[in-house]
Amino acid sequence: MPAKHHSPAPPSRRTTGARAPGGETRPARPAEAGPPAAPPPAVSDATAIGRIPVLDVRPAVQQGRRPAKAVTGETFEISATVFREGHDAVAANVVLKDPEGRPGPFAPLRELAPGTDRWGATVTAGEPGLWTFTVEAWGDPVSTWRHHAEIKIPAGMDTDVVLEEGARLYERAAAGVPEEEGLRAVILTAVDALRDEDRPAAARLAAALTPEVDAVLARYPLRDLVTSSEPLPLLVERERALYGSWYEFFPRSEGTPQQPHGTFRTAARRLPAIAAMGFDVVYLPPIHPIGTTFRKGKNNTLSPGPEDVGVPWAIGSPEGGHDAVHPDLGTLEDFTWFVRQTRELGMEVALDFALQCSPDHPWVHKHPEWFHHRPDGTIAYAENPPKKYQDIYPIAFDA
Repeated sequence: MPAKHHSPAPPSRRTTGARAPGGETRPARPAEAGPPAAPPPAVSDATAIGRIPVLDVRPAVQQGRRPAKAVTGETFEISATVFREGHDAVAANVVLKDPEGRPGPFAPLRELAPGTDRWGATVTAGEPGLWTFTVEAWGDPVSTWRHHAEIKIPAGMDTDVVLEEGARLYERAAAGVPEEEGLRAVILTAVDALRDEDRPAAARLAAALTPEVDAVLARYPLRDLVTSSEPLPLLVERERALYGSWYEFFPRSEGTPQQPHGTFRTAARRLPAIAAMGFDVVYLPPIHPIGTTFRKGKNNTLSPGPEDVGVPWAIGSPEGGHDAVHPDLGTLEDFTWFVRQTRELGMEVALDFALQCSPDHPWVHKHPEWFHHRPDGTIAYAENPPKKYQDIYPIAFDA
């Protein structure tokens, strides 16, 4: 491949469309007699490129290991670097498939900045689910021929040959155009005009460049050397995943004089006021049992009193861990009821999922290997010097 891969080429004129036709291919030449050819070197799927390179497809997260994200109805750009050697025109389109694998309408890419080989198109996300998209790049023989013809015909260069080349290209293109609505007839009429020797050459060319012809070929382009990128994942979520107003509060703070420690039932009385303020999400800290070892008191003191309830993020006690509900808040059924009450008011519940443990968490005793051990044999508690969190053991995810 030449060192300079983005030589000037005639611009593509593709702008709108409904669906992509099948890619055009050229017949292979019969192999000449001779010794068997050596097998090509092995190339991994991650690095292989087709006849027309499609590189740096975006959006992509960790080269497609994780899905990019959008929400229903969101319009975003899909882009890629597309080029080929020489001066022939290239074009590209994106194929966006829904969670059922059904492709969407034909979506052509446009060159974002001439000379940069960067192409892009805006698409709109549909229903929630895991979508995929690929970028297809292809040689655009019609645009290449038009570029040459618009220079040669006015100059009287190879007039008959150039016009016949165009007629043959248009015949190929017509084969991929449906007969419905007279669309194929539009292209075949242009073929007849290109071969009409009773008309001036300029008029024959003009008949192949009409807006009607352009519109049909934009929907059903003649595509050579079609090359597809690897499919990339796109997670489409509901609109609430994009934005919303969150209200944080502690259910245990919604108690009564007779029962100072609030429950899910007493906390639900606050929900109408939260909804009236226009919030979308009720955010709760962890609702699990709280450890007693090194429990913190008011103002982070290490000398808590009997009335101190501890930090909700010091998760776990003999009453359970991340799969249990703090008994002073209620039961799992009470929590389910609280969530239902929140939804009836048009809001949702977000629960803080903190992967850390108090020294009393069942995991500490059942799986001590999940935690970092210091040289003296003790488990390292969480700290961010000079801050210390003796009541919390972080999980050693690399253990």
